[in-house]
Amino acid sequence: MRKAICLTTLILFAVAAVLAGEGEFRNSSGNTIGALKSDGSVRNSSGNTVGYIKSNGDVRNASGNTIGSIRSDGTITNSSGNTIGKVDDDGTVRNSSGNTIGKVTSSGDVRNSSGNTIGRATGSITQREAAAFFFFFFTDLV
Repeated sequence: MRKAICLTTLILFAVAAVLAGEGEFRNSSGNTIGALKSDGSVRNSSGNTVGYIKSNGDVRNASGNTIGSIRSDGTITNSSGNTIGKVDDDGTVRNSSGNTIGKVTSSGDVRNSSGNTIGRATGSITQREAAAFFFFFFTDLV
């Protein structure tokens, strides 16, 4: 159950178009759980690099291996290229079956399917960067 909740939380953050922001990622309690640096590196709350969000939408782990991507049309894929979700232009996040599982607002709030805020991105982090962080790195940091 925890894994399903984390996966849903991560999918909710899979939105944006251009990657170039910098800021912090916070959980629903407001605690900083990570950061994105201007070079694309993703850091945990201790400052260690846990991965990368590349400008082309590729998401890589700390070793540089591609673990997924967010395409310009909002399609979210895993490392095998299989579609695992989709983000609509308005920030609505859908699973691979097309069911709405949440939303990322333009102000950085991440909401579940009930509309409750479950996280937030601060600074100049884009919706897509927030999505990539929570989708691909969140479970490793909580």
